[in-house]
Amino acid sequence: MSPVDRSRYVKLLHGNVVGLRGDERAEFTRAIAADAQSITNGQLDMLFDSDWRDQITAAWLAGLSHRTQYRDRIGEKLLASEMTYAGQGFCLALARFSGREDAWRLVAYLSHFLPQSACRYDQTWAMGALMHLDARLGTREADRFIGEGGLWKRWAAALPAREQDPEHHHMMFSHVYSFSEECIP
Repeated sequence: MSPVDRSRYVKLLHGNVVGLRGDERAEFTRAIAADAQSITNGQLDMLFDSDWRDQITAAWLAGLSHRTQYRDRIGEKLLASEMTYAGQGFCLALARFSGREDAWRLVAYLSHFLPQSACRYDQTWAMGALMHLDARLGTREADRFIGEGGLWKRWAAALPAREQDPEHHHMMFSHVYSFSEECIP
């Protein structure tokens, strides 16, 4: 698998990696870990400057290899939300970086997009990632959105009943994060 394998996004999209089993999971885990460690910053830059498929892949590779020098770029791209689905990878990368400044980028995104109930982008991924970081960092940043009077309830009202609970998205994101830990702890 080359660092610019255009088919990789299919397994990363929507956390499809969680459903991989057996040899397919082992091979994908090995390949993406090797690519995350071998891809150059120039190659990552090219992926980040391309379409959403390449951006979701770039974000995973940057997150897996803990390239925090991409933190600002990833945060800006998440907030801009110019590419469908790419935000899923951005949320994973920020969670992998695991700093308070990464949580603040997720807070900025949710503060901007939860009031826009017609905008259905990557809010569920951002909420799951923020709750994951809260658990990791011992913070309570997500409380401002899910507590009494928070923006989550109004935004999530259009979701199916079981998906209105932010804990559902925390659990789903935790499964994706666990997969990333299998690749590179």
